[in-house]
Amino acid sequence: MDPPKSAIRAYALERRRDYARSLTPALRAELEAKLAEIVLPHLIGARIVAGYHPLRDEISPHLILAALAAGQRSALPWFAGRDSRMMFREGPAAEASPWGVLQPPASAEAIAPDTVLVPLVAADRHGTRIGHGKGHYDRAIAHLREGGAVFTIGLGWEPQLLDAPIPPDSWDMRLDAIATPGGWIQCR
Repeated sequence: MDPPKSAIRAYALERRRDYARSLTPALRAELEAKLAEIVLPHLIGARIVAGYHPLRDEISPHLILAALAAGQRSALPWFAGRDSRMMFREGPAAEASPWGVLQPPASAEAIAPDTVLVPLVAADRHGTRIGHGKGHYDRAIAHLREGGAVFTIGLGWEPQLLDAPIPPDSWDMRLDAIATPGGWIQCR
């Protein structure tokens, strides 16, 4: 019998925290730069790339977003309230979200990305992802896919990639790819 997702999440959160906090600032910056080198070639055809404002232990997508090519746009998650559907808005993360994480202001343009960089708590090599358990990314990606193709890339530290398969729930939106500073995994 597979362990429940809550047990996998608790284990993975502790593992992510311990790993991220073991990194010196210089090593963390080096690993995040390596992640950008790995991801950027896969974004050549993207028009709008959604990133995220990282929580303390999450790997940052900031270098990826900063290196987008001319003509490419970036977006960040935006919430009207804790129970609202996650949207994406263009612009810098300048005000606190209902979760306390920075997000673009409500006046920033709402846009639909064709590529979404997704933070991980954990993921397997088949693209099944565990997040913080609120389902924001699953609902947002499902909504975006109703309007067309959306390429999803899970971003994480190497220890967040699990060897054992994660049992997916019916609402889980599988990732198309996963990137860590150690490499790229095509999931589909």
